[in-house]
Amino acid sequence: MAFWFKKQSAYQAMYELIQQHPGIRPAELARLLGVSRSTVLRRLPSLEEAGYLLYEDRSGRLWPFDES
Repeated sequence: MAFWFKKQSAYQAMYELIQQHPGIRPAELARLLGVSRSTVLRRLPSLEEAGYLLYEDRSGRLWPFDES
């Protein structure tokens, strides 16, 4: 259970930064989180599976998904 909680808090931190910086590039997100760019890219599919919805534009920028 602790492992899942740790992952959830990492996903939440990623998503909160994406909300605070709409259009952020994965490299900048990685810098703010203190992890590698490959870690961010590897976690993106899991982030969506955990319920945090994103949109990635053609240039690779990340945006929070707005359901409205």
